[in-house]
Amino acid sequence: MSGSQMLDQKKSVLRWGGLAGLLGAFLFLLVMVFVIVFIPPDPTELSGWVTRFPSIQGGRVVENIIYLLALLLEIPLFLALYRSLRKTHLASALFGSTLAIVGLVAMVVSTPHVAHATLSRLFHAQATVAILWQAVRGIFDAMLYVGFFVIPVGLIILGKGMFASPSLGKVVSGVIIAVGLIGLTAAILEMIDPASVTGVGSYFACLISYLMMGLKLYKMSK
Repeated sequence: MSGSQMLDQKKSVLRWGGLAGLLGAFLFLLVMVFVIVFIPPDPTELSGWVTRFPSIQGGRVVENIIYLLALLLEIPLFLALYRSLRKTHLASALFGSTLAIVGLVAMVVSTPHVAHATLSRLFHAQATVAILWQAVRGIFDAMLYVGFFVIPVGLIILGKGMFASPSLGKVVSGVIIAVGLIGLTAAILEMIDPASVTGVGSYFACLISYLMMGLKLYKMSK
């Protein structure tokens, strides 16, 4: 393979990885808007989580599909980052991308729609499953918290590797490290107090990094 062909392939990887990251970030924003507009606030009573599910099941399906697509689209972003960084800082490229992808997979697994649909049918068949519903939700939340924790760690490692890459630059790498630290702190606070909403900080930190890295990779492909 000639040098020009290899360069074209590298640019193609960066282009598609960057576009995937940007589209995934857009879908993350879209799913937030969708939930705010179409999904009612969480009920205060335990049984309310189960009894209301049939009325919002369609909305939850749409929400989860958009959410899953957003998560899956970020995987090519991290693979493209690995391709971009492996020559200048292989360790950071490998370990950072791997941890970030593991975090994304954990968040994919944290989608509880199928389990909740089954429990809702049992409840309306006169089975008492409100407590079981919360137990199942706790299991899926645990996987979500793993993603909130692991992805920022991967971002911090990748940000460190970006310092050695002239094409990515120190400004972008510094911002990625900063948002990674913010996301990691938010995830730890969420683990300490699961009833809090500090995990949202990790969500937004990751979202900002997806936008920045996706845009940067796409520009590098020009």
